[in-house]
Amino acid sequence: MEETNIPLKDKNTALGNIEIAPEVLEVISGIAVNEVDGVYAMRGTFKSGVNELLGRSSHNKGVHLNIDEHGLSVDVYCYIKYGVSVPKVALEMQQKIKEQILFMSDLEVNIVNVHVVGLVTPREIEKHQAGLAKGLEEQE
Repeated sequence: MEETNIPLKDKNTALGNIEIAPEVLEVISGIAVNEVDGVYAMRGTFKSGVNELLGRSSHNKGVHLNIDEHGLSVDVYCYIKYGVSVPKVALEMQQKIKEQILFMSDLEVNIVNVHVVGLVTPREIEKHQAGLAKGLEEQE
């Protein structure tokens, strides 16, 4: 997505215009997705993985916004916990993203594409959490 702010239509008053940076909508989407049961994590980069290890999270990782002639669309790339219903979790993610962006920005999302890039088993979750705990201990 280009780095231009998104003007809120019908929100321009005598006081001025209101615009939202695309990154804000990506963060809203990322937080909404992380609240859905069955989602383990969003796809991120090495930098975001290091930030999580250091206790900082990047809520917009794995979320990409596009604005074109069809309107606002969101692509979400995530890892799902093994054993959950992928269609049910994906549908809930789509609904939460649309609801939260509408509620927080008054913008309508036309399309939410959910890309499940992997499944995470309970054993992998335990190993990951143990690795995070070890990393935090080494920092102290």
